[in-house]
Amino acid sequence: MLTKREEKFLAYWETNREKEKRSLRFLFIGLPIGFLIAIGIILSLMSGWYERATMVANSQFNPVVLIIAILAIVVFFGIFYKKYRWDMNDQYYRELLAKKRKDESGDAAEKPIL
Repeated sequence: MLTKREEKFLAYWETNREKEKRSLRFLFIGLPIGFLIAIGIILSLMSGWYERATMVANSQFNPVVLIIAILAIVVFFGIFYKKYRWDMNDQYYRELLAKKRKDESGDAAEKPIL
């Protein structure tokens, strides 16, 4: 037997499954995760906690490469995170459908004949 929450998820996912699958939507929703990671990388570089790396970075630093790398990380994590969440929701949806079918077919078979 499905709970109310599971039934609500089934109804939601049936209507929004294809809408959430679009890759551009993945990018816009997953971007905050990528930006958090990028901020962590920038803070790590700016903090100077590893003095030798700071010296090398100051002598051979190219800000264009850093910006391109940060943007690539943001886009990659944005798409990867949202794709992962979509896959997890889709798997959960399929498991609930299988559970619902099993409950429907199992109820008729389990009734004892007296």
